[in-house]
Amino acid sequence: MTRVKICCISSIEEALSAIDCGASALGLVSEMPSGPGVISEDLISEISNIIPPSVSSFLLTSKQNIQEIIDQQKKCKTNTIQICDRITKGSYKNLREALPGIKIVQVIHITSECSIGEAIETSHQVDGILLDSGNQNLEVKELGGTGKVHNWSISRRIVESVNVPVFLAGGLYSENITEAIYKVRPFGVDVCSGVRTNGKLDNEKLIHFFKKIREADF
Repeated sequence: MTRVKICCISSIEEALSAIDCGASALGLVSEMPSGPGVISEDLISEISNIIPPSVSSFLLTSKQNIQEIIDQQKKCKTNTIQICDRITKGSYKNLREALPGIKIVQVIHITSECSIGEAIETSHQVDGILLDSGNQNLEVKELGGTGKVHNWSISRRIVESVNVPVFLAGGLYSENITEAIYKVRPFGVDVCSGVRTNGKLDNEKLIHFFKKIREADF
């Protein structure tokens, strides 16, 4: 079955609801330049503490300095780090040495075919890639949570070109998730606004989303 990551988790109640529906990963959003779902590092730590080992807890970070990411993870205590921007100081090797056993997922924002080369190069250094619809070149960076669909043909080429799991994000909801899975064939999908109503996790939308995932897989 296609793995499902529910992002922008904002409370223990939302975390438990997502897990009950079958989520294999939960996204906890720390400080970002824009976008939804940001919660405090204290709350991230509190939520990650109740997530069972069978479910991945993702710390979404906008930080570009590896030491700052290390310090943040040690406070938040997630088992996976989702790096939403490009690293400018330090290396993935530094991160692995400081945090053994913690998975590293790098976000690649699909803006053009140049993203393919970036994904291939990065894939050799991380545990997974997440393809999203942000844009790091805007005056106010978009590092996720845009609700926009990007070019899935580029995403499919990335899936076919790398040897690590690839998550697909960006404008996914029940009405297009089947098509997204057929066209991209990702390891997993990542959804935030597509299962929410007025910013709150909507159980009916969540259940319907998982139903569509099962239909696409079979």
